[in-house]
Amino acid sequence: MTQRAPAPDATPAGLASSQDTGQGTSQAASPFEARPASGGPSATATPPMLEVRNLRSGYRGRPVLQGVSFAARGGECLALLGPNGSGKTTLLRSLSGVLHAQEGEVFLQGRSLVDMKPRQRARLAAVVPQGGEYPRELTARQMALLGRYPHLSWLGCYGRKDYAAVDEALEACGAAALAPRRLAELSGGELQRVLLARALAQESPLLLLDELASGLDMARMAGLFDLLERRRAAGACVLMAVHDCNLAAIYATRLLGLKAGKLVFDGPVDAVFTEEKLSALYDIPIGVLPHPLWGLPQALLARAHGPRSHDSFAACPGDACFGDAGAGPGFDAVVSFGPAAGFTNRDAGR
Repeated sequence: MTQRAPAPDATPAGLASSQDTGQGTSQAASPFEARPASGGPSATATPPMLEVRNLRSGYRGRPVLQGVSFAARGGECLALLGPNGSGKTTLLRSLSGVLHAQEGEVFLQGRSLVDMKPRQRARLAAVVPQGGEYPRELTARQMALLGRYPHLSWLGCYGRKDYAAVDEALEACGAAALAPRRLAELSGGELQRVLLARALAQESPLLLLDELASGLDMARMAGLFDLLERRRAAGACVLMAVHDCNLAAIYATRLLGLKAGKLVFDGPVDAVFTEEKLSALYDIPIGVLPHPLWGLPQALLARAHGPRSHDSFAACPGDACFGDAGAGPGFDAVVSFGPAAGFTNRDAGR
């Protein structure tokens, strides 16, 4: 396991926040990796890559997000946690400009989102949405090539650089063999890899990912999240909505908890990945134990009044495993340790 490059301070001056954030800096390593902010000043002298101020957003006058505020810089990976319907997808849509804010402001590298044209936004932020309909007759390579649209010249023609960026992105996502296949022929997991390749080919410094792990097998999931970790270490900013909180604990530098449209916590993994915060977020008893190999915090779902799912838990009676989570004899435990390989992001000694 290699040590993660630390993330920079995510809270800009003047932004009210009561949560902790990580610290550090990073630089881009190659043309394919995320480009650092222009101008050359240190991270603390430049605007955050993403800043959200008192954001209220929703649908047809129905508010979903209620005063969400946070900021993120290059070199950070933020995992957005929360139950179904908490507003995670609404937040990502609002940050990408697909959904207009009812109140508040969103800034990309110091520029207001509402003052930017779609192509300008796309040069700064790439999105992998959840679900959606796509032209099924397109090939995977044609789909990935759409990520180059923000970089087209006024003639609107793709060049060598565009095709090279697409081929490199498909290769990085393990989707090179899918290039000639039509989208109608792809499984859900294969389509996810193609959509990520499209986002990487876009070469935007901010990645907004909505349930990227959906439909992926364990090996593919580990490979793609290792790829995102390399992007983060090279200076990109990653904001991903995830349901697997254990996956988030392994790969994220910061966790944001969203419940009923409100941000209920925001901080580094070690500070906010606790039984109290997770149990309150999901309204169910959750215990936290160290990973048996790396010592990273991992969550276990504790449910009272149910048969034991594994006899191996007989040696771990109730409170000895879950502390204040409230599980006792007869609890049902479900364990998820995230990807089985590729734990390159977090150091066991941290």
